[in-house]
Amino acid sequence: MRFPLDFVMNNAKHMIGQRAKGRKRYPTVLMLEPLYTCNLACIGCSTERHTGKLKDRLPVDKCLEAARLAEAPTVSLCGGEPLLYPELPELIKGLIDMGKHIILCTNALLCDKKLFDVIPPHKQLFVNVHLDGMKQTHDYVCDREGVFDKALDAIKESKKRGYVTLTNTTIYKQTDMDEVEALCELLASIKIDGLLIAPGYHYESVQNDVFMTQEQIHAKFKRVRELCYRYRLTATPTFLEFAAGLIELRCSPWSTVNYTPLGWKGPCYLIGEKFFEDFHTFWNEMNWDYWETRQDRRCANCKMHSGFEFSAVEAASKSLKGMAEMAYWNLTGK
Repeated sequence: MRFPLDFVMNNAKHMIGQRAKGRKRYPTVLMLEPLYTCNLACIGCSTERHTGKLKDRLPVDKCLEAARLAEAPTVSLCGGEPLLYPELPELIKGLIDMGKHIILCTNALLCDKKLFDVIPPHKQLFVNVHLDGMKQTHDYVCDREGVFDKALDAIKESKKRGYVTLTNTTIYKQTDMDEVEALCELLASIKIDGLLIAPGYHYESVQNDVFMTQEQIHAKFKRVRELCYRYRLTATPTFLEFAAGLIELRCSPWSTVNYTPLGWKGPCYLIGEKFFEDFHTFWNEMNWDYWETRQDRRCANCKMHSGFEFSAVEAASKSLKGMAEMAYWNLTGK
């Protein structure tokens, strides 16, 4: 299977339960950013996500309370660099005890000191390593030499130690798609458990000319679609059709909610229109009808996984063909 069975069943149970309650909108993923501190300043990263002070990090109890309030079965631990979070072992244990699946998003520079022999492998813990290309490209994106080699060594060690290990690759305007395929082949050779390939979002705080227009996204993701059944890509076929410009989808900004050192970020993981201290205030005050339609100028070139993967799954589930394709894609892992 493309995803572990308990992960699939946990998410299916959540969706069935929410529908039984008559809820049209509900979170499926909590993007939890316990800190805005990082040991890198990548060229495509929004400024706030790598300039925060460690002293301003969220306490563990607030992180766990956010997970309880969001009710999402999956928690993506990001930031910032989560391996810099001093209380990470306590946080991960707390989330596992709550029954959450955890995607630990890391640049892997500190895996040897802060993960291995510190946080044991667990079926609910996925290690997700940022890898935006082969050596020259990834080091350029990270603005530091040697990051690719360190990340690749960490991926190999993570697999060796028994962690469920994924990678996350962002596509930019300058990305060479032949190189992306070569990266997929390299990662397949070390039996990576999954590869997420997604277009970058045009953060307004980033001055580098690296982000794509919709037309450029479509062109590059037509190539990514060709890779979907050859490698263990974790984006669904329907999402990749959307990213390639073959179908249209409404955004589901509420499906991936974001809790940060500044509070609940609205409307979504990407756009900080407003921050809320209280989850229920955030949930009830956001104009979801407006943000779903993508009419805001900041949504113009957005085809991010965080906003549209839920929409893609919903779209696929409306037809027998779509459901069959999803089942084949997940069961075969091809």
